[in-house]
Amino acid sequence: MTTVKDPPTDFQLPPHNEAALERIREGKDYESTVALVASGAALASGGMVHPLGWVLFALAYKPLIRVEKLARLEKLITLLLQEFKSEGIQVFPVLKVEEQNPIDLFIRFPKKAHLIISIRSRGDSEVVYNEKREILQVKKKGKNGLTTWKPCPLVELSDYERWVTKNRALFGMTSKEVTKTPTAKVLVLWSPTKAAEDHNPHLYSEMGSIRLLGIEPRYV
Repeated sequence: MTTVKDPPTDFQLPPHNEAALERIREGKDYESTVALVASGAALASGGMVHPLGWVLFALAYKPLIRVEKLARLEKLITLLLQEFKSEGIQVFPVLKVEEQNPIDLFIRFPKKAHLIISIRSRGDSEVVYNEKREILQVKKKGKNGLTTWKPCPLVELSDYERWVTKNRALFGMTSKEVTKTPTAKVLVLWSPTKAAEDHNPHLYSEMGSIRLLGIEPRYV
């Protein structure tokens, strides 16, 4: 028999909500400044000193996409906190996962629901879900043919869920909460990337004005 223990009195959650949002804003502003300076002239000797509070967030992403990714996270987290703060939402951005891209967002409504969100873009293209092969494919605008999306975001989301389960203590979650609380894995396609319109109708559902494509591959 196992007993469920409460977190220790000195337990602290990873940066989340307003604290994490502020670090992301600092990181975005700093990276934007670096890019602006570097485009006009070489950085001054010694470089620019980065704020330690956000450096781990920013360095989780490849240099060429840091500003864009941080800007997307800032916008999405701001909207989430505006809509759901009164419901006890906890938003944890940029969680490092061994040998993989970081988890963009882990959202926890304690003992109610969990969401794992990946924000992805493939430029001006359409994303197609191949039901038979259970893979995502990409169709570039103005080009014929489809290419397989690698690494597959659906597989990544499944790996992320396993990581969250394994590391539940980081978020003060018991094994009971992890197993009993429903978890939704969400792939957000950021403009100009969009989902193709010709999927089978049974895959779609609607939430308010948002049209969702529901995918349930065997490995997800």
